[in-house]
Amino acid sequence: MTDYVVYDVFTDQAFGGNPLAVIPDARDLSEDQLLPITKEFNLSETTFVYPAENGGDAKVRIFTPGTELMFAGHPTVGTALALRDLGLVSESLVLELGVGPIPVEITGNRARFVTRVPLAVEDAPSPAMIATCLGLPEAAIRTDNHAPVLAGLGTNFVLVELATLNDLTSAHGVLDAFHAAKPEGAVRFGIFLYVRDGAKIEARMFSPLSGIPEDPATGSASAALAAYLGQLDGRSQSFAISQGVALGRPSQIAAEVTVDNGKPVAVAIEGSAVKVMEGRLML
Repeated sequence: MTDYVVYDVFTDQAFGGNPLAVIPDARDLSEDQLLPITKEFNLSETTFVYPAENGGDAKVRIFTPGTELMFAGHPTVGTALALRDLGLVSESLVLELGVGPIPVEITGNRARFVTRVPLAVEDAPSPAMIATCLGLPEAAIRTDNHAPVLAGLGTNFVLVELATLNDLTSAHGVLDAFHAAKPEGAVRFGIFLYVRDGAKIEARMFSPLSGIPEDPATGSASAALAAYLGQLDGRSQSFAISQGVALGRPSQIAAEVTVDNGKPVAVAIEGSAVKVMEGRLML
């Protein structure tokens, strides 16, 4: 039998934020069990924890119901807090992820991690194609600040600025259009759409081809957006990102980008998490 815990991440209340299943000791599980276990939980991500291999405190593998990810935000925050609550790590720790070591600092029920993975930016599908994916008219896609762009810090997302909050509320994922728009060879194709008012951002994220029709909170996409906006604006800054409202699971993500010579050199993501379940896998 293998123990598990479930945390709601990027919230301080149960049944808000983004739920995460954590397997604190996955050593007895075989490789071919990891994806079926993730599908059984049917959450946006599940993490499997192993002994550290490169001087950190733990090695963490992250799975969606469709694939393994090298990096994701809410699993990093939730796993760190789960391991601390179990007495397995201190409040200053390093998690070994697919993108390398990620330092995490914990204060109370909040965790803050910093990534220095370079921002990767590529061309995205056209605004017209993105609008079709979201069930919106093309006029809903803002391009005066930037056109839709594929960007990430280990996991890429299409970053899309929308014209109005009404457009954000009206958006929905169109599965056939996602299939048509997915770049050739892409492991994951998620669209992170947002409306910005200075440092305040309202966001949603759709990734139906990864088994995630809509994600309540996406820390890795928030990190990518913070890095991209920092590069676009040419300055360090902080953002308060709200997500999950349309799903009835409001999430709050704090993002901070450090920019040096016009380039983002570090991104910090911070949020709360609360434990809501625990149990055992009967395997």
